[in-house]
Amino acid sequence: MEKLIINIPESKSIEISSFLKSMGVIIDNLKPFNMDDYRSKIIKIGSWSEDDLKAFEESRKSSNDFKPGEW
Repeated sequence: MEKLIINIPESKSIEISSFLKSMGVIIDNLKPFNMDDYRSKIIKIGSWSEDDLKAFEESRKSSNDFKPGEW
């Protein structure tokens, strides 16, 4: 089965939906985008503190100073 998302003008929505259903198409009514839900999910994402970033900077500096040994 293939999934297809189409945008139907509201004036034709009922007509086209009933036609598709008569052809055996399963129509999922997607929830409209909810900005409040999206914001609540985004707020849960962590962020790096300055102390966290210092550890990365120190590692980068020490790897740049690395000198391979002579053979």
